[in-house]
Amino acid sequence: MSHGGLSVVHGTGSARTRLALLAGLFVTLLALVLTAPGTAHAAGGGRLAHPDLDWMGSTVRAHEGSARPAGGGAASLLATQTPGLDVSNYQGSVDWAATWAAGARFAYVKATEGVSYTSPSFAQQYNGSYNVGMVRGSYHFALPDVSAGATQADYFIAHGGGWSADGRTLPGALDIEYNPYGATCYGLSASGMVGWISAFSNEYHARTGRYPTIYSTTSWWTQCTGNSAAFAGTNALWIARYSTAVGALPAGWGYQTIWQFADSGTFPGDQDRFNGAQDRLQAYAAG
Repeated sequence: MSHGGLSVVHGTGSARTRLALLAGLFVTLLALVLTAPGTAHAAGGGRLAHPDLDWMGSTVRAHEGSARPAGGGAASLLATQTPGLDVSNYQGSVDWAATWAAGARFAYVKATEGVSYTSPSFAQQYNGSYNVGMVRGSYHFALPDVSAGATQADYFIAHGGGWSADGRTLPGALDIEYNPYGATCYGLSASGMVGWISAFSNEYHARTGRYPTIYSTTSWWTQCTGNSAAFAGTNALWIARYSTAVGALPAGWGYQTIWQFADSGTFPGDQDRFNGAQDRLQAYAAG
């Protein structure tokens, strides 16, 4: 009988040991899942795995490369283009005096991503570019699968994404591009993506009086919004294409306001051209 009792106790202990081992294995697997690309940024209310590697255009070259665009209707370029750049925490502290001397006249600076990241370099970049005489603005790296568009617009505005009619501050920009963490279109249908962008844009407009500039590529926009023309009447277009010509634009836009034409060059970060002379850049900033 005592042997039977010991057997029962021994069996119970073995079961508990197996359960403990299984529980440990489950926790380990769960940790791996939550840190895998495509899931880490959504875990715990929007924590991000590599936000300092998510800059404006960080996904473009891998998906689209760099080449002369095929036909399809080249976009309009005005005679005078104003050179500029966009930077993020990846560049760290920027020598703005040297960048101005090299010819840059405007800058966009990453402020936020999702609803949990603010760039540690934002103040140095945003204020530094302004202090040397540049027209400057900020941008938000969108993660449409983390939270609602309006929620991210509010987060952006609260952390450097505002606008003022001083002729030196550009309206905030929405960076909407290939998902660096998973599915290209963030798990949204074309109509769902258009709705998300509309919510961001409308909230930004309601809060600041300006519609955000939309940064994207024609390829991503076609795939993930169904080539929607819904924003051409309200939002300026910032097109990314690493080539010698702008090429075809998304539906509705007859011209781009800014062209990101290279991801390296004379200036730190990405290389941009405003589609017009300096006075037109200042007029766009002033609203």
